[in-house]
Amino acid sequence: MQLVFATNNLNKLKEVQAILPPHIKLLSLKDIACTEDIPETQTTIEGNAIQKAEYLQSHYGYDCFADDTGLEVNALDGEPGVYSARYAGPQRNAEDNTNKLLNELQDNPNRAAQFKTVIALHINGQLHTFTGICKGSITTKTYGQGGFGYDPIFKAEGYTKTFAEISLEEKNKIGHRGKAIRQLVNFLNQ
Repeated sequence: MQLVFATNNLNKLKEVQAILPPHIKLLSLKDIACTEDIPETQTTIEGNAIQKAEYLQSHYGYDCFADDTGLEVNALDGEPGVYSARYAGPQRNAEDNTNKLLNELQDNPNRAAQFKTVIALHINGQLHTFTGICKGSITTKTYGQGGFGYDPIFKAEGYTKTFAEISLEEKNKIGHRGKAIRQLVNFLNQ
């Protein structure tokens, strides 16, 4: 089986490849010569995932899946949410985004947050969605060198280390994207 993953994010690609079984060949946007920016103009995480999968299928004709992920912080009424990648501006800089979030929270004692990933699979002319959520909290400063995005400031419930301090294997077991990908794999294995 061959699927296109609608991402240019090499970190996401690496995470997903680590979970998928060997019989599923994963192609990237680069592999299919897709160089344009795929639109992400919806107001929800689900909407963006669906929009990207439908765009890729209609313009390139491949069975594919797309994801969208957001960090939802309770004290910020769910922000940055769907705007997580561009929270500090269009430059999509992870360090700027992290610093802005820490600044917005400052000394707020309510640090509860969750990562949410929605995967939209377009296969055999049908659309399916899978959602993974990882609840946790935002730290007061960054910890760790691994991961990407908001990983240095997010601790999953029951963990004392941030996503940036744990291994990719451990993150995939407990994390939002890993949960959504396992749902996708279970569906594909039916």
